[in-house]
Amino acid sequence: MAPPPSLVFNVHRRQPELISPAKPTPHEVKLLSDIDDQEGLRFHIPVIQFYRKDESMKGKDPVKIIREAIAETLVFYYPFAGRLREGPHRKLMVECTGEGVSFVEADADVSLEQFGDCLQPPFPCLEELLFDVPAASHFLNSPLLLIQVTRLKCGGFIFALLLNHTMSDAPGLVQFMSAVGEMARGAKAPSVLPVWERQVLNARDPPRATCVHREYEEVAGTITPFDDMAHRSFFFGPTEITALRRLVPHRLRNCSTFEILTACLWKCRTIALGPDPAEEMRMICIVNGRSKFNPPLPEGYYGNGFVFPVAVATAGEISYKPLSYALELIRNVKDSVNEEYMRSVADLMVMKGRPHFTVVRSYLVSDVTKAGFGEVDFGWGKAAYGGPAKGGVGAIPGVASFYIPSKNKKGENGIVLPICLPAQAMDRFVKVLNSMLQDRKNTSTDTTTSPFIISAL
Repeated sequence: MAPPPSLVFNVHRRQPELISPAKPTPHEVKLLSDIDDQEGLRFHIPVIQFYRKDESMKGKDPVKIIREAIAETLVFYYPFAGRLREGPHRKLMVECTGEGVSFVEADADVSLEQFGDCLQPPFPCLEELLFDVPAASHFLNSPLLLIQVTRLKCGGFIFALLLNHTMSDAPGLVQFMSAVGEMARGAKAPSVLPVWERQVLNARDPPRATCVHREYEEVAGTITPFDDMAHRSFFFGPTEITALRRLVPHRLRNCSTFEILTACLWKCRTIALGPDPAEEMRMICIVNGRSKFNPPLPEGYYGNGFVFPVAVATAGEISYKPLSYALELIRNVKDSVNEEYMRSVADLMVMKGRPHFTVVRSYLVSDVTKAGFGEVDFGWGKAAYGGPAKGGVGAIPGVASFYIPSKNKKGENGIVLPICLPAQAMDRFVKVLNSMLQDRKNTSTDTTTSPFIISAL
């Protein structure tokens, strides 16, 4: 079961401190890539990891072990201990000052079991588990990582983190966190050494945008107001994914889970929001471009290596045409990303002043099922939950969702999807999704009993 919305607990935090590298590191300036420093990545992304009590670690303090491991890891990842600066033409760079990352030690009077059988966002009292230290999460001239380790009364603990997204994407962040885990378990150096080399994703000289990038179009309209938001998570296991595949022709049933789920989300969300049928709706699919290069980006590269290709169709087309229509648009968009596309995006950033991707009538999905958050081990084993702390994060709140690996109470592997929508739209979203996953004659209008809704706040 999910944590009860009424779950409230107290967190006692120590004063924030700065953890600097355990040894002297170079004082230098490192430029971010032209993929890193676009406007759409200029925000902090929250991640949370839950760890159970481990008898083999009895008497050992996770706060002390992780604090020391961070200091050791920063010797190798010393740019994280620096501060972000902005130069001419909005170019971002890291001054490697060695000042350190922000760290908060905390204790909570709650046990892991009280969070429920299924650990999925949204998490109660998240703002207490990942305290936003005043001034620490300012974008420039502030710590690039904010980390809080909270001991639980059961002997487990929570590791929570805020990342300045211009520094890394999910694979890059997991690489750093895994290195901290290795150092916490006694390693002298990370098994994968970090590689900067951000110049490999810089614009060409002269820059030339050779591809169509509708994800950066200037679009008239207003952004959906997010003052009355409902936050829920939905679990999609083998049963739900099979049900969705049955809604498309045989020739499309070999599509990936990401593709069918994204098409479903786009359709349900569009119907739930009820826009004018003639308005264009956008589904932005984050695509990892690391393997698109020849040769691929080097192992150890921890910068942002993805792009934001977008599928575009009218609200009427998405709402009234079969699911296969949206699915084929999604597949085409994913297939469009190659090395030239990646380089074209970098060029466009320089040519257009590093714009934000289009947010009007847009939604964005990011698949972190293979990122490896749950594998990060500080000595207490794998995380009981590891990944994004909530949906709807970003420079423009409410326009993003993550696909996070999870298990339901039956032990089935699947994907949990946190989503944010205006409250009334959320109710419609659930009903539409119910009707897609079940026979219409058996569809219940009581959305609270839906088997795939596993968390709501």
